[in-house]
Amino acid sequence: MSKVFVNIGLSLDGYMAPEGMTMQNPGYKNWGAKWGALMSWLVNQQYFRENLKFGPGGETGPVNDLVRSTTERIGANIMGKRMFDQGEIAWPEEAPFHTPVYVLTNQKREPWMRPGGTTFYFVNEGPERALELARQSAGGRDIRIAGGADVIQQYLNLDAVDELEIALAPVFFGSGRRLFENLRDPGPKFRIDTVLNGSAATHLRYVRQ
Repeated sequence: MSKVFVNIGLSLDGYMAPEGMTMQNPGYKNWGAKWGALMSWLVNQQYFRENLKFGPGGETGPVNDLVRSTTERIGANIMGKRMFDQGEIAWPEEAPFHTPVYVLTNQKREPWMRPGGTTFYFVNEGPERALELARQSAGGRDIRIAGGADVIQQYLNLDAVDELEIALAPVFFGSGRRLFENLRDPGPKFRIDTVLNGSAATHLRYVRQ
């Protein structure tokens, strides 16, 4: 059976996204520079650059191998409407998922097909229905909960997350969207699986006990 996993970058003070991170407000509290610092480790990886057609170059090695294996295991993605709204503005025509993507939303919308194998489906029936649809389309591969923080929290509260993959970067946001808020007590239990030290982030992998 496919696994459900979270794969995100996290600031050292526990934020997934800096305050005011919207494409409509690019200069707010310098969020662009903060986000760039958080994700700089990923942009420098050879596989990521090739996959998103950023051009040649980039780092090879254990972190690059991790990016490749994580990407190749994904059969479907789930995200929230806020993440989709910002991505719809910022993503290139060939959106960077190459899988079905299920968007949790209250708005009705027909599926949106993009070049390269990405189709966005808009789910109005809640997180459990989105997960059911993702399992059906994943072809035995794993399902990534892409974000944002509120969506990840919903799946943690459903005890549906099998693995957490966190790239912890040595940057501080000071404010923004925290990853681990609004969790029910007792929360899900995980154990440490692997730790990989990179030059710009520490890559932590936890699996559910």
